[in-house]
Amino acid sequence: MLVDFDTLPPESRIWIYQSNRKLSDDEVAVISDRTADFLKQWTAHGANLEAAFEIKHNRFIVLGLNQTNASASGCSIDASVHFIQQLEQQFEIDLLDKMNVTFYNGEFIAHKSLADFKKMAKARSVSPNTVVFNNLVNTKEEYLENWEVPAKESWHSRFLA
Repeated sequence: MLVDFDTLPPESRIWIYQSNRKLSDDEVAVISDRTADFLKQWTAHGANLEAAFEIKHNRFIVLGLNQTNASASGCSIDASVHFIQQLEQQFEIDLLDKMNVTFYNGEFIAHKSLADFKKMAKARSVSPNTVVFNNLVNTKEEYLENWEVPAKESWHSRFLA
């Protein structure tokens, strides 16, 4: 069951998929339609899941699930990953590679491999105050409060000198 993202409670489960490139407005529109269609029929053991999504910065697909009434099962999580894989193929993007880092570089959003980010940190091209996207957040509350944070307040801090 598709609901408005703003109506999800703070403890809702969150999954963030970052694209390796910025999506065009047309791509975002198609992805929004496809994601809405998927969430309308997303179930766990026959129970409708109360889910929502948003697409941030033309780069991040954020899925949210209110687990109060029904939680995602292994099969329903597999279905969502399969859906994301279909988007990857259709739009020739990478959404599942967790070995990449996305961060603000001035007003722009940069996307680098973890190895390149480590090199940039060593060269001091990124600093403890560089705002990174912490895609490891698990709940809507964490997403709203700790998703865009200075690197020193995130798991990224281990790479800073």
